[in-house]
Amino acid sequence: MSDEQDYGADRGYGADRGYVHGGGGRTRLRLPDNDPYGGARRSGRSSSRSLVTVVGVVVLLIAAIAFANRGGDDSAASAQGGGKPAGKAEAASTAATGTEPVTTKSAAGIPSGFARTRQGAQSAAANYAVVLGSTGMFHQGSRRTIVTTVYTADAATGLQSALDQAYSADFLAKMGLDADGNAPKGSTFVSRVVPVGTTVQQYTDTAAKVAVWYVGLIGMSGERSTDPVTTSWKTWTFDLRWADGDWKVGASKQTDGPAPVPGDDKASTSDEISKAIEEYGGFTYAR
Repeated sequence: MSDEQDYGADRGYGADRGYVHGGGGRTRLRLPDNDPYGGARRSGRSSSRSLVTVVGVVVLLIAAIAFANRGGDDSAASAQGGGKPAGKAEAASTAATGTEPVTTKSAAGIPSGFARTRQGAQSAAANYAVVLGSTGMFHQGSRRTIVTTVYTADAATGLQSALDQAYSADFLAKMGLDADGNAPKGSTFVSRVVPVGTTVQQYTDTAAKVAVWYVGLIGMSGERSTDPVTTSWKTWTFDLRWADGDWKVGASKQTDGPAPVPGDDKASTSDEISKAIEEYGGFTYAR
């Protein structure tokens, strides 16, 4: 199979990233030389850095978000004639708006029913980035469910076979997984996306372009792993369409960065990473 396969006129964001997008029923997939996250595979610790495109480390200011969304204290203050009305958090470039993203989820557990607003489009893009960067994409059954839930019907139809080829048994083996996408006994495969922020680049009530800045986490945690879990910073831009009463992905692309200067944190052991992955769940993201 060549490095690039044309499934239509649209560019696939799976080219060097491990995922593919489509729009209007036409998609294009560029398969990587040896992994979907870009670049040639390297040995040792550096090898997994080329895999990091769709994943995340948890670096959210939970306390700040909780503070911005608090309502009880504000209600009391409002009743006394001071403070802000309950549930009215100020919108700012680095703060949550205080509006809940959704109250429902699809049968697959994916957040759904986003508002037909700029904020709703941002919430949809952030949550779709999370699910598209999850370990579920490495299992055929859950991958197909994710694609049909997140993408427009036309885009999903063109993607399924292309993604099945991209996540071939050979590729999964290079990731340290078996043909069904399972990690070896005693090891934990990690693939997470954690959004840091979103921005609307274009918006109408039928279409929106939203960029999601995120930090990614990917690799195999285990004593015998040659690809330890590493992090990377990316921007994932989604072309969203309003379809079937919700925002759906028509196409998307990824770019590197912006990446901050690495800190001096001491790397954790494989056991510590595995334990953290098992103990710490993800979030439903809102703007």
